[in-house]
Amino acid sequence: MLKIKNLSKSYSKGTKKAVDNISFTARKGEIYGFLGPNGAGKTTTIKMIVGLLKQDEGSISISGKDTVRESLETKLLTSYVPDNPQVYEKLKGIEYLNFMADVYNVGKNERKERISKYLSTFELEDAVNDLISSYSHGMKQKIVLTGALISDPDLFVLDEPMVGLDPKSSFNLKEIMREMCDNGKTVFFSTHVLEVAEKICDKIAIINKGKIIAEGTMAELKQKAGKEESLERIFLEVTEK
Repeated sequence: MLKIKNLSKSYSKGTKKAVDNISFTARKGEIYGFLGPNGAGKTTTIKMIVGLLKQDEGSISISGKDTVRESLETKLLTSYVPDNPQVYEKLKGIEYLNFMADVYNVGKNERKERISKYLSTFELEDAVNDLISSYSHGMKQKIVLTGALISDPDLFVLDEPMVGLDPKSSFNLKEIMREMCDNGKTVFFSTHVLEVAEKICDKIAIINKGKIIAEGTMAELKQKAGKEESLERIFLEVTEK
C-alpha cells in the first residue's frame, strides 16, 4: 500500500510549488492512475515516491514503512520505470537483468524463472545477449520493464510506461499490471493515454498546478461531474477550470 499525506515540494528556492499539499492512498490490489497536464507535478511526485527526490513537507509510506526513515526497506519493496528509459548501454541485456536481480537480492531460481517469463512476454529472447546500445527505444523500454519486474515488487511505479511500446507489448504490460494487483500488489502509474487509464484503473487522481483536483473511481468521477462523461471529457473540464 502507498500512502501519501500532505506532500509538498518546491523549486526555485521555494518560490514555486511543484507539488502542493497532496494526500491520497493507493491500496493493495489497486491500479492507481495519476493524471495531469504537462508540468502538473506528476513526475515530481513519482520521484519523491521512489526516493529520487526528498519532499519538503509531508510523508510517504509504503507497506507501512516511511520512505525517509526507512529508505532502503521501502526501495526494496518498490520498482520504478521512468518515462525515459535510463539504462547502462555498454552492458548486454542479460548482464543488466542479472545486475537488477543482484540489487534486489533475487535468488538464482526466481531470477531465472522471471527473466525467462518476461523476455518471452516482451519478445526479447533474441536480443538479450546483445549490447543495449544496439536496442531501439522500444526495446530499451522493454528491457527496463523486465528488470523492474524481476523483484516482484509490492509497489510497481511507472511514469508514462506505454511510450515507445508496440501494441502487443502495451497489451501485455496491462495484463501484467492487472495480474500483479490480483496477487495483492499495488500499481501506481502516470499516463497521457486517457483511454488506457479509463479502462484499467481502479482509482484515478488528477493533478494540476501541484494540487489534486479530482480523485476517485470512474463511477465516482462521473458522479461528481453530474453526468455520464468519458475520462477525457472529465479531465478537460477539471483542468481547464
